[in-house]
Amino acid sequence: MKNICKQSVLLVALVAMLSSILVPSASAAEKGYRYWGYFQAAPGAKTWTTAMTGPTVPIADGSVEGWAFTFSSDSIPDAATPRLAPNFSRICGLVKTVPAGKKRIGLVVDFGSAFLRPKGESMPRNFTKCVVVDKNAVGVDVLSQVVKVRTEGSGFICAFSNYPAKECGAEVTTPTALIPKK
Repeated sequence: MKNICKQSVLLVALVAMLSSILVPSASAAEKGYRYWGYFQAAPGAKTWTTAMTGPTVPIADGSVEGWAFTFSSDSIPDAATPRLAPNFSRICGLVKTVPAGKKRIGLVVDFGSAFLRPKGESMPRNFTKCVVVDKNAVGVDVLSQVVKVRTEGSGFICAFSNYPAKECGAEVTTPTALIPKK
């Protein structure tokens, strides 16, 4: 009986030791990515839809394109949408007519929450703009008319008007503000 108790204690100690080595602690810093998320709202839509393709597909007149500097990781898989809801009539209501062969697209750019700001950088102000583009224009054409776009070789969008200044889809530790409270 004494041997069984000693073996049980040793087994429990061994399991505890192995689990502390093999299972990361809850306080372990998870990594994720800080990047520009791309969202769309079809004509008349009142909510954002995550764009499942890059900004190189056709967009309809009356659509709203949204961009948000955001974060996602394994435990936070959904990128935050722009904080301003898509509202074509509010963004483009003053632009009633456009020349033949053109279309109106609402644009929302959200530079993200302060806790996402790269160290030492200043965050530009969020903005909306009605952009008049050629009928065959795609999302990147709309964006390029309003901000200077920096991409990497693959076409991944890194920065708008030099924000962020150097990084491109940087891997960072999960911001404290995004960690669920226990």
